[in-house]
Amino acid sequence: MIDRATLAARDAADPLAPFRDRFTLPEGVIYLDGNSLGALPRATPERVAQVVTQEWGTSLIRAWNAHGWIDLAQRVGEKIGRLIGAAPGSTIVADSTSINLFKLLGAALAARPGRHTILTETGNFPTDLYVADGLTRLLGRGHQVRAVDDPVVALDDDVAVLMLTHVNYRTGAMHDMASISRAAHAVGALVLWDLSHSVGAVPLALAADGADLAVGCGYKFLNGGPGAPAFLSVSPALQADLRLPITGWLGHAAPFDFAPDFRPAGGVAAAVVGTPPVLSLAALEVGVDLMLEAPMPALREKSLRLGESFLALMDALPGFVPITPRDTTRASQVAFRHPDGYAIMQALIARGVIGDFRAPDILRFGLAPLYLRHVEVWDAVAALRDIMRSGAWQDAAFQHRQAVT
Repeated sequence: MIDRATLAARDAADPLAPFRDRFTLPEGVIYLDGNSLGALPRATPERVAQVVTQEWGTSLIRAWNAHGWIDLAQRVGEKIGRLIGAAPGSTIVADSTSINLFKLLGAALAARPGRHTILTETGNFPTDLYVADGLTRLLGRGHQVRAVDDPVVALDDDVAVLMLTHVNYRTGAMHDMASISRAAHAVGALVLWDLSHSVGAVPLALAADGADLAVGCGYKFLNGGPGAPAFLSVSPALQADLRLPITGWLGHAAPFDFAPDFRPAGGVAAAVVGTPPVLSLAALEVGVDLMLEAPMPALREKSLRLGESFLALMDALPGFVPITPRDTTRASQVAFRHPDGYAIMQALIARGVIGDFRAPDILRFGLAPLYLRHVEVWDAVAALRDIMRSGAWQDAAFQHRQAVT
């Protein structure tokens, strides 16, 4: 039997509890949407102000060398590489997740000539599907995206790359990276993982699990801020022969020679295209440093306990159908179906419980262990129970039905 006192006792014994004070969180808000946009680290405004006023304002263009701006993408990339268990020299910050996905899918197809298929799963994150489809239409020559319910079963000798999101954005279900990577390699295919809902939320071991390529964003569990730069990672075994479809001056072996012909920089640095966004990179580094301070085993244990409590408490509420695994194959979110999910979520947000909604009927709750308290799970479900009993969601439901009919 779970009660609020039990959850309060867990908070009192929580080794991660001090991290909450290192975030700015509005009073009276229970924030359950860190899997869409992470909370603001308290140190971020000061760090960004330092870059603006002291580095840019004082050093001007000299800051690229004087303050290490020119190496910032590599430095933060190496830190993210530690979080995802990538080999040293494999990870760099650049561009957006979608652009990085385009670059690495293109490189994967080039690395497997004679193969034409990007294989993925039905229900993968839509943008990933759009990017893959756009690339294959651009290339033509028989290239295709094939989305199936069970991609491991569908692997064959025409698959150049298996593209999967490690954690399903709707359900929070998590793939077994090691076994799937082995299956892809058994048919000669590469495997590319989207880690956007994984990095900073669950333990990752790209090198040990045989991942070839990976991309991910910086604004969810890494708390890098809205539109934070993304990252990409390339196994050392692939770096020497990497043929990228987008190349730019900062990925050149000698960018300041301004030579007319492109000569790629060594290793993953060749994947950088344009000038790094220094201000947002500085903000991202604050969030990444916070994550590196937190022991991942403790993060994972707390994440699982938060989800276990949430699912157990929701069992007492009729009409909500859980779609998140109850075992350790779930990541750091829980989700439920309800025919009036949109209206219910709007009523929750009006009460200061911020989750999100995914069409057509999914209420989704992110569980960020660095700043979420155990008692907040109790309070969130209590608010939901009161909303359902009082009928406070019905006005929003009526308005939503009117809008879609």
